[in-house]
Amino acid sequence: MIRSILTVGGWTLVSRGTGFARDVLMAAYLGTGPVAEAFLVAFSLPNMFRRFFAEGAFNMAFVPMFAKKLEGGEDATGFARDAWNGMVWILLAFTVLGTLAMPWLVWAMASGFAGERFDLAVTFGRISFSYILFISLVALLSGILTSHKRFSEASFVPVLMNLVFIAAMGLAAWAGWDMGLTLAWTVPVTGVAQLAFTWVSARSLGYGFTLGWPRLTPELKHLAVIAGPAVLAGGVVQINMLVGRQVASFTEGAVAWLSYADRLYQLPLGVVGIAIGTVLLPELSRRLRAGDAEGGRDAFNRGAEFALMLTLPAAVALMVIAVPLCQVLYQRGAFGPADTQATALVLAIYGAGLPAFVLHKVLQPLFYAREDSRSPFVYALVSMVVNVGLAVGLLPLLGFSAAAWATTLSGWAMVGQLWWGSRKMAAEAQFDARFRKRLPRIMLASAVMGGVLWGAAQVLDGPLNARFWHFPALGLLCAIGILAYFAVGALIGAFRLSDLRALRRR
Repeated sequence: MIRSILTVGGWTLVSRGTGFARDVLMAAYLGTGPVAEAFLVAFSLPNMFRRFFAEGAFNMAFVPMFAKKLEGGEDATGFARDAWNGMVWILLAFTVLGTLAMPWLVWAMASGFAGERFDLAVTFGRISFSYILFISLVALLSGILTSHKRFSEASFVPVLMNLVFIAAMGLAAWAGWDMGLTLAWTVPVTGVAQLAFTWVSARSLGYGFTLGWPRLTPELKHLAVIAGPAVLAGGVVQINMLVGRQVASFTEGAVAWLSYADRLYQLPLGVVGIAIGTVLLPELSRRLRAGDAEGGRDAFNRGAEFALMLTLPAAVALMVIAVPLCQVLYQRGAFGPADTQATALVLAIYGAGLPAFVLHKVLQPLFYAREDSRSPFVYALVSMVVNVGLAVGLLPLLGFSAAAWATTLSGWAMVGQLWWGSRKMAAEAQFDARFRKRLPRIMLASAVMGGVLWGAAQVLDGPLNARFWHFPALGLLCAIGILAYFAVGALIGAFRLSDLRALRRR
């Protein structure tokens, strides 16, 4: 399981790295002006519905059922084909409706937009909304690939998207094209490329899907029953994001600040949290089908331990050196010092919530592997109320950063509920002695690393602000933090170096 997590995490690291390169170019070309904000809102629309329908709700219901059919030798191919046909027709209708309703969707996303920002967002949104069709089908095919433990192919898909975006921006800069329109048209092009890649990968496993009429089989009815609450839970999560953008839309540049900060904290979240969630869900589903409670408990504990071992120091680093990170990585071209300070503030707040966002990915598979999508929905509903109350209530006091605080605090509220609900489950949902022993030591090692990072940042302040030395200085700062964390962690027993060497060999 850890080997699979490292495979997904490695590819996700490449994905987040290329995605960051994409955003650095976007920040340099567009800054935080009207075109940048309009595109970010337009691009977030198909991605929001993708997480709502496909990657969140549908896959959380589809993957456990599909994995269990594979484990039990049932007709997994027919089930996947029926799910494919049903999704195609639903998504076609949804794409047409969403494109026609784009002005209302943009208003729902960012009612603070007016004039140029609003008109551009509507134009970009109509061009890019068809992405929801392609990427949702990609999510289904990726679920099939991960159930067959073909993690590399599924994890390469986001990398492909980022490479297409980088190439498109380079071509637009060379040819003198309008950068905003180029980015908008690149969105559906990436969707076609991603779908073609995953379709070929799934076909190599014997899943050659074509367009056909959907059949409402008993299995699809059961899938719909399970997916219903998961869709609602996914909708609650997206409402939380929607509230954040609404709050930010009333401050010029804030939508871009939140987006650029989001890219940085998504790096550890994707590498660790999403990788573990991707692997843990089919793993727990198979073990439940086989009646292996002890194996399920060990998988859950090692996944949680591995996640926090990498996430807690990353969270501390994002809070302690937020300004140097944003300054060195983003501040150039149209992205100025004021943008750096605002983005760093949001990044530090998101950093405080990073462990919560990762623990979501560890705890939720406990419920979805049992086909329990109702409990996460109820928890998400409570989390939504917390998020809306904090975002609206703190806006007069904190301004645009209220959106980030609401996201972080509601994330921790969600973790508390997931943990409390998991306590009623069988043995595999309980933390074992090794986890309870190592967690406080991981926290102590992360705190010591934070102190070392702060001191090193003061010493390196000059090079961090020098034009040609800022990248080497930031690299040295990160290396100091890594060395401090692993040295202290090994010394106090937060983890064993033999464990890390075993992971490296795998």
